[in-house]
Amino acid sequence: MHALIAPAPFKGSLSAAAAAEAMVEGARRAAHELGRSLALDVVPLADGGEGTVDAVQRARGGTLRHARVRDPLGRPIEAAYLLLDDGTAVVEMAAASGLPLLAAHERDPLRASTHGTGDLIAAALDAGARRLVIGVGGSATVDGGAGMAEALGVRLLDDAGHPLPPSGGALLGLAHVDLLALRPGLRDVEIDVLCDVQNPLCGPNGAARVFGPQKGATPAMVETLDAGLGRLGEVLEREVGRPLAQMPGAGAAGGLAAGLAGFLGARLRPGIDVILDLLDVPRRLRAADLALTGEGQLDRQTSGGKVIAGLARAADEAGVPVVAIAGRVVPQARELYTRGLRAAFSLADGPRSLEECEAHGAALLARASENVVRLWLAAAASGNRRQAPGDGPPTTGD
Repeated sequence: MHALIAPAPFKGSLSAAAAAEAMVEGARRAAHELGRSLALDVVPLADGGEGTVDAVQRARGGTLRHARVRDPLGRPIEAAYLLLDDGTAVVEMAAASGLPLLAAHERDPLRASTHGTGDLIAAALDAGARRLVIGVGGSATVDGGAGMAEALGVRLLDDAGHPLPPSGGALLGLAHVDLLALRPGLRDVEIDVLCDVQNPLCGPNGAARVFGPQKGATPAMVETLDAGLGRLGEVLEREVGRPLAQMPGAGAAGGLAAGLAGFLGARLRPGIDVILDLLDVPRRLRAADLALTGEGQLDRQTSGGKVIAGLARAADEAGVPVVAIAGRVVPQARELYTRGLRAAFSLADGPRSLEECEAHGAALLARASENVVRLWLAAAASGNRRQAPGDGPPTTGD
């Protein structure tokens, strides 16, 4: 029997790699105690947020490179990106422009900038990257990619032709974008943006209104930021020819996805789809009899393009059952059953607080994985006995 172990991070508790280790421990314990042979293929997953570089490096190798960049408030820091042998560079915007880089009292999306993400892109190009895969989860910014664009040579101008500060708070004054000094070679590089949400750039479901408050935006800031993103969308559509305002996924990372599409011609793609291809998961699924995955919570958002939804779809296409274990499974997660997920189980083995589950996450995940694999192996053994040569078809009572 062959199982694919492919979890996402359990945010606040376990990285994808740590979750995979716990699942492996439980699966091996089940196989040992049942006396069954079990081959495991382990591939921690991500969808563009924190852990994306690590997940790709574990599966594909490559060289981790470091660059001096600016953090969201313009301070110099060191950030890493991954360069693969085929010329693909994997960049996490959170490494340079992420919320964890700021203390709680420093969160200010009116000032925060994606300039450091542009620095990382420039470093990858200098290293010879021919394709950019950019994860845009975990941002501290709502600047529509203005800082990123400036770092790569774009000038954002007001109606008098004066440069604007590259931040979300300045976008309302945007009148024109000057792309003449855009870094040479960018037009020849393939760019995929890993979007883990489908929110548009602006409006009721846009970047500022939905995600701004978690980045420190007050209600007044949200109004300013949303109007500024709307202005950016208008200018880019007029001068670049791409209608971005309502493009699904354009609101990811405070509109950085829209900026990457508008300024650099990037493609916005569901992050998990790109990661599955990079990690060769479709082929690995075809070799498996079961896929075991998990994440912190299964809810309505999960079915909208997160890791488990993407893996379940790929597993369904390969004809492989996929089972998920999560810290919490809400009723709306049943929608995943129509998308290839066969079963979902909660991590907790009894009444426990969130703090207890996070503190003992690895042990609980190992135990839950052991139980899932026990059931699967037992069902497989029962099926083999019923279909043993010479037994004929199974019979049922009256």
